[in-house]
Amino acid sequence: MDFFRDVVGVKYPVIQGGMANIATGAFAAACSNAGALGMIASGGMDAEGLEKEIHICKKMTDKPFGVNLMLMNRHMPELAELVVREGVKVLTTGAGSPGVYMDMWKGAGITVIPVSSSVLLAARLVKAGADAVIAEGTEAGGHVGEMTTMTLVPQMSDALDVPVIAAGGIADKRQVNAAFALGAVGVQVGTCLLVSEECPIHDNYKQQILKARDNSTTVTGRISGTPVRLIKNRMAREYLEMEAKGADKEELERYTLGSLKKAVREGDVTYGSLMAGQVCGQLKEIRPVEEIIQELVSYAEF
Repeated sequence: MDFFRDVVGVKYPVIQGGMANIATGAFAAACSNAGALGMIASGGMDAEGLEKEIHICKKMTDKPFGVNLMLMNRHMPELAELVVREGVKVLTTGAGSPGVYMDMWKGAGITVIPVSSSVLLAARLVKAGADAVIAEGTEAGGHVGEMTTMTLVPQMSDALDVPVIAAGGIADKRQVNAAFALGAVGVQVGTCLLVSEECPIHDNYKQQILKARDNSTTVTGRISGTPVRLIKNRMAREYLEMEAKGADKEELERYTLGSLKKAVREGDVTYGSLMAGQVCGQLKEIRPVEEIIQELVSYAEF
């Protein structure tokens, strides 16, 4: 059985990453129309906001799409019920275990695919009822773990009896083929889609990704236990300096509070949080999302 075609119902084994403040209903629809599984990111949303984005997506595509749920969201109980009411068929989850909602979701026929950066956590998620797991390496943008995709995917594939999807450090067909060679059944991508024509981030943000080199990203929050990969800028440098000096959580939040929205909506590349993965150095042009996805799966041995 092919997990993506037979279970998820999409043409290609590609999931669009659930990027908070970026993955809108319209963007998810564009990715789904291109043959991938588009995902609406609910991070920072309440039930009313997510419902609006789901309705937009339904109007713009007749293809399967899903919702990404951050389990630490204070609106999570309402969001968990909303996705059932709206007939969402696929969920990806992060920042915790979805176990408390699993019976309700599985009873509604929802496919649940948590994101994990460790084999131990992934095993617990499968025990809780996960249908598949996204193995996200530290190369990814946004919140990251410690293990690389190269080391995480084969260990997770060997340890679990459910499909494993690779994420982190994937931006072209070479890396897709590598993911399959490591034991994955598909990939989740985010950074390479940030420079698509349809991606709703500010053009300043896109240009910073296109200018990036192989060493242009850094990770803030490793000391405080909330590691986030982003493109180096003044905000990131000042954060790291303060973190190294032992600044407390409240002091550090002065740099991060609302910083992603600054980058996405205002185009603030100085103090905005330019979340991006290490593949940013590969990206050289803005292209239609369909072209990006077609290139990802071209000549791929899946």
